[in-house]
Amino acid sequence: MATAIQRRLVQTRFESPVQEAVLSVLLAARFLHEGFEQQLAEFDLTPTQFNVLRILKGVHPAGHPRCEIARRLVERAPDLTRMIDHLERRGLVERARSEEDGRHSIARITRRGLALLERTSPATTALQRHVSRRLTRADAEALSRLCEKLYAET
Repeated sequence: MATAIQRRLVQTRFESPVQEAVLSVLLAARFLHEGFEQQLAEFDLTPTQFNVLRILKGVHPAGHPRCEIARRLVERAPDLTRMIDHLERRGLVERARSEEDGRHSIARITRRGLALLERTSPATTALQRHVSRRLTRADAEALSRLCEKLYAET
């Protein structure tokens, strides 16, 4: 009987267990990302925009300069300045010059941005519920530990 990855990729053999594991992680990440994109589409947000708002909510009412937001993002965003400009035009974030260094601006989430995050909560937790129906708590903890082995700095 074929495994899910074998059926998905229409491939019965892999070069090694490591290749199969890498492909499995990539497929799982794509599945989660697409689900997240679908959940956020009704709010006209991308996962990266949502991540920016979540980062700024975490330090509200303070804010972060662009470089700190970039450091905390789950996915790299080469167009982060443009993205923050877009969020600002939508009234979800505001920017002000840094008091310590006038060359930097500090982005802060607005009340409107906080309200939007609140409205996205049922949609974003729906994806987590989907995962929790497939993975036990022990599975989720083990998966987190295994993934950290791949990306943690040594």
